[in-house]
Amino acid sequence: MSNKAASSRAAKIVLTGVVLATAFGVLLYSSLGESLQYYKYVDEVMAEPAAWHGKNMQVHGIVVRDSIAQKPNAPMEWRFDIQRNGKVLRAYYTGIVPDTFKADSEVVLTGRLDDAGFHATEMTAKCPSKYDAAPAGPAAQSTTPAPSGGA
Repeated sequence: MSNKAASSRAAKIVLTGVVLATAFGVLLYSSLGESLQYYKYVDEVMAEPAAWHGKNMQVHGIVVRDSIAQKPNAPMEWRFDIQRNGKVLRAYYTGIVPDTFKADSEVVLTGRLDDAGFHATEMTAKCPSKYDAAPAGPAAQSTTPAPSGGA
């Protein structure tokens, strides 16, 4: 095989690899592009809210006490505030809320940010008391009697 034929064959292999990699990249981007989401805390979003407008994202925060309200005559429409590190974000959610949704609970909302606030399409909430360590005290100490010294 001549040197010219070998370099032509190598060029074809490289070109085929580039075409396949590009096609795979375009396919991956088109498949995942719409579903890609950012995961941010409230204070990160509120540091530069304009940068997050209209993007699919998840926002993590704590429900502000006395901020939960339901729309009159629409029991499944909720408005509440979430906060972290002193930064507050108004949130809206339509649907059945988790049993653990209440003041001071942690929530992760999925949705989009606009000028009015964060419009969530999904919500997960956890109750802080379920995840806190049990308090140390008499109840936490062992009730097993100490071994006696007699034999």
